[in-house]
Amino acid sequence: MATPLAQVGKAVLNPRTLARRAIGDPAWLEAIITGLGAETARIKYGCAKALRVVSEDRPDLLYPRFDFFVSLLDGDNKILQWEALFVLSHLARVDIKDRFAAIFTKYFSPIRGPVMITAANAIQGGARIARAKPALAKRIVGEILQVDKARYQTPACRNVAIGHAIVALDEILDLVANPEPVVQFVRKQAKNIRPATRKKSEQFLKKVERRAKTPSA
Repeated sequence: MATPLAQVGKAVLNPRTLARRAIGDPAWLEAIITGLGAETARIKYGCAKALRVVSEDRPDLLYPRFDFFVSLLDGDNKILQWEALFVLSHLARVDIKDRFAAIFTKYFSPIRGPVMITAANAIQGGARIARAKPALAKRIVGEILQVDKARYQTPACRNVAIGHAIVALDEILDLVANPEPVVQFVRKQAKNIRPATRKKSEQFLKKVERRAKTPSA
């Protein structure tokens, strides 16, 4: 019988199936992690997608490899950086050793630029981490708001990143004791030149207005 590593190349076309095998068999999980180093893009990124699924469904299985995923943040492969940001955000849910504290600055540094997609992944991950670790919500909001001063390849990239920030901030606003800085930031975007970002701002502000009008229980 072929080893899991030999079979990974055949299974990567269905990342969810591959993830299920990894969840059920440690040998498959190890093979998929090893597959991130494959020269063939189909295998490399198929394994990355499978690990995304594992991190969502069983983050405890990947938690022992926390430092491995942190190391991908310093690599040259942008796609693996994005995947690592995603996985680490889910590992926050099972971070019993508080390992995330040591990488907080590293994790959120991409928000300042220059790569918009990396910044967007850190922003989105920030919302998940805040839900998992509410005590960090205030600091995470501060990091996400850095998008207002960020420098990306183009002004258009910044407007896209701001849109991601509005969505993320909306998801965690209830965790913040003083939401006013967030509301002020979003209110500024009501005049953003990017229609999609402007719409996100409008939707956010409408939600805030509805919450303000709803009597407290």
